[in-house]
Amino acid sequence: MAERRMFAKSIVDSDAFLEMPMSARLLYYDLSMRADDDGFVNSPRKIMKFVGATNDDMNILIARKFVIAFDNGVVVIKHWRIHNYIQSDRYKETNYKEQKALLTLDENKAYKMAMDTPCIQNVSSMETQVRLGKDSIGKGNSIGAKRERFTPPTLEEVQAYCNEKHYNVNPEHFIDYYESNGWKVGRNSMKDWKAAVRNWARRDKENQPKGYNSDWQTVNETTETQEERDERERRIRERLLSI
Repeated sequence: MAERRMFAKSIVDSDAFLEMPMSARLLYYDLSMRADDDGFVNSPRKIMKFVGATNDDMNILIARKFVIAFDNGVVVIKHWRIHNYIQSDRYKETNYKEQKALLTLDENKAYKMAMDTPCIQNVSSMETQVRLGKDSIGKGNSIGAKRERFTPPTLEEVQAYCNEKHYNVNPEHFIDYYESNGWKVGRNSMKDWKAAVRNWARRDKENQPKGYNSDWQTVNETTETQEERDERERRIRERLLSI
């Protein structure tokens, strides 16, 4: 079996690929690196655990048609023949000949299921693969209930929401923080930015130091010294960094 794996820029630089979460893109790279010479991967669940990918990452790859899943738990990289050309003296045919026989190549040399083959399997029914929750991704497939794709808010949207709810949240700090971490809440991708704003406002209120009102001003601002002001700003910065 060939040891080197390549990736076509026409695929990995496409909008469809780059719009996926980073975790899904990394899972795709790892699956491709461990595929056999026909692009089949027999242990996607183990690879998911190895790279820390979630169920939704695999679902996205299936829904976006970057991988094809079979009912025996095997997946195949759809654009394998576009990515890789393996010389005949190094090529070793896949062990999954039955699944390979269900595939044809389109005009771009990408795998697709034969017209009379109704056996594409969603990842939820792989006994040794990923178990799905209630929220899944993909229109027109059987992966599960449709879930809207998260779109980061604009500065104006955050400002308007904070004004509407009378939250003392700095929209620029909020946007800068979540843009810097890839719009994640902990290790998970954000699903609802308004909920994140509410949590931010709640943390602000809980962490509000004594002697300051909701606008982070002193009760009697005219008596605040420069040293006290510097200390207040230092605490604010530390709080933001700890979120």
